[in-house]
Amino acid sequence: MSDTTVTSSSTLATDKTSSGKQCHHNPLVSCGDCRLNAICLPISLHIDDIDKLNNIIQRGRPLQKGEYLYRSGDTFQSVYAVRSGTVKAVNITNDGQEQVTGFYLPGEVLGMDGIAQNHYTNSAIALETSAVCEIPFSRLEGLSLQLPTLQRHFFQLMSREITSDQQLITLLSKNSADERITSLLLSISTRNHHRQLSATSFRLPMSRSDMGNYLGLTIETVSRVLSRLQKNNLIAVDKKEIHILDMAGLKKIANVEPDCQ
Repeated sequence: MSDTTVTSSSTLATDKTSSGKQCHHNPLVSCGDCRLNAICLPISLHIDDIDKLNNIIQRGRPLQKGEYLYRSGDTFQSVYAVRSGTVKAVNITNDGQEQVTGFYLPGEVLGMDGIAQNHYTNSAIALETSAVCEIPFSRLEGLSLQLPTLQRHFFQLMSREITSDQQLITLLSKNSADERITSLLLSISTRNHHRQLSATSFRLPMSRSDMGNYLGLTIETVSRVLSRLQKNNLIAVDKKEIHILDMAGLKKIANVEPDCQ
C-alpha cells in the first residue's frame, strides 16, 4: 500500500535491536516469531491459526536494490508482505514514462493490484536490500474461509489500499509542493510510529527523484522544499536522514489536525 496507508491499528511489540524477535532477512523466522506480526496479522488470530498461515507463506532470498519482485503484466499468483527494507510500486504510462504509485515499508502488503484482472498492473522494485513473505493467493483464499478474522483483515487491507489511492489523487490535484512533501514525511512518521520506531528521526528509503515522481514534482522542487523546511526549523536534513523538529508546524502545512499521530 502506499505511503499514506497504515496496515493495522494494532500495536507492535518491539522493533529494537535488543529484541528477541528480529527477523530482518532471515527466511527461517515464522509468523509467530516475526517482529512485524502485530502489523501484518489480525491481532486476534489464535496461535494455532497463525501456524496455519505460516504454513502457506513462502520466504525466499532477499531482493537486492533495483531487483523486481514482480513486473506489470505478470500473472497474478501471490500477495507479498514486506519483512525488511522498502519496495516501490511503479506503473508505466502510455508514453513510456515510469510513474511511482506507492512505497511499501516493513509490515505492509502489496500485490493486490493483480486481483481484479488476474495480472499485476504495477511493477514492484526493491529500493534497498529487502525481504518479503510471499503469500499464494489461492491458498490465502482457502484459509480465509476457515478463519473469518483473517478474511476480514484482508478486506480491511484492500479498503485501505483504495483509500490511499483516493488520497494520492487528492494530493496531486489540489495540494501545493510544500503540502505534498510534508504529507509524505508525516506518512512515514506515522508508519514508523506504528512499528514502534522513532516518529521524529528516520531515514528516507527513497531517492529525491522517486519522491518527486510520486508527488508529481521535479527533483529540484523536492530539494528546494526540503531546504525551505530546514531553513524554517521544521526539520533537519542530512542527505536521507530526516529529523522532525516541529511536528505541529509540519501538520499545519499539510492541513493535518495537530493532535493526529
